[in-house]
Amino acid sequence: MSTENLPQSPQQPSRKPRVAVVFGGRSSEHGISVVTAGAVLRAIDRTKYDVLPIGITREGRWFLTADEPDRMAITDRRTPSVEDLAESREGGVVLPVDPANREVVYSEPGSVPKALGEVDVVFPVLHGPYGEDGTLQGMLELSGVPYVGSGVLASAVGQDKEYMKRVFTSFGLKVGPYVVIRPREWQLDESAARKKIIDLAGEHGWPLFVKPARAGSSIGITKVDDLAGLDEAIAEAQRHDPKILVEAALRGREIECGVLEFEDGPRASVPAEIPPPEAHAYYDFEAKYIDSTPGIVPAPLTELETAEVQRLAVDAFEAASCEGLVRADFFLTDDGEFVINEINTLPGFTPISMYPAMWKASGVEYGELVDRLIQAALHRSTGLR
Repeated sequence: MSTENLPQSPQQPSRKPRVAVVFGGRSSEHGISVVTAGAVLRAIDRTKYDVLPIGITREGRWFLTADEPDRMAITDRRTPSVEDLAESREGGVVLPVDPANREVVYSEPGSVPKALGEVDVVFPVLHGPYGEDGTLQGMLELSGVPYVGSGVLASAVGQDKEYMKRVFTSFGLKVGPYVVIRPREWQLDESAARKKIIDLAGEHGWPLFVKPARAGSSIGITKVDDLAGLDEAIAEAQRHDPKILVEAALRGREIECGVLEFEDGPRASVPAEIPPPEAHAYYDFEAKYIDSTPGIVPAPLTELETAEVQRLAVDAFEAASCEGLVRADFFLTDDGEFVINEINTLPGFTPISMYPAMWKASGVEYGELVDRLIQAALHRSTGLR
């Protein structure tokens, strides 16, 4: 029987990919994550994607939030919070845990859970522990939901500065002198732990930088010029992380370089230089985000120096098995050698942040950068790869 003359059902239009932008989180970088989310939400092309903003409070609750980027900005030197943006504090959002079902569910006490539709990709803009460190990535792997950025291992390595340095050293990348004080060391023999730090200063001189081993945005870091300030600096770092890292100061210039994954592999941006901020002892949180100390893009380097730092940035990306994006931070020492300080697998992504600024100078505008990251995640499988 011919079907030519039977009425045809109208073809259903294919829906746009749905992007869940997840932000906030339980780390001390909560506020900057919200600022970053505002920039990403503003940049996502709504003609190509549907968007679902999901905020995580400092206590770890997941809320639907307003899709209002203008409310996600630093105001009067104060960073915003998810609590300010939550559409309701009664209900919560649950991501899927079944790889066969990507539907997000919203539930309130005493009400029937409400399906919010499927999510095709998650754009996590969480900084620090419980988001950037592989924990969220592991949950998304179990759920079978693609996501922007590095996987579990690379995210964990990129968050823990001790193991990051160990990985880099094993791949032949040069790192500066440092010691690590684990919580057990501090609890069992505080004087011996303190002696490790003093011995570092004795070998390499003051100042030292005392920092949380698993935090970012320069939060909890203290520049210590002598023994008198050491205990206070240790206490400040331990407020953010029981494991602390102490680094000897390196004399030289701070150089950063962005890495972005293209179809043919990772490429490096033009590098940037972070000049010493006039009103701050070093490039700390306030210099970065509150006073917006500008970097120099591109960095005033020779062609050979530029090529070398770009090569090393890609090497660091590969050494840690990164995906999507990375910002690699270096010191160009006074004797002309590049020493890698750290990588950020989810670097600052506000419009004034160095990562998008470096890519803009390399010919990739902010909106294109966001789109490339989403498309790369949509085409990447979850699981072992």
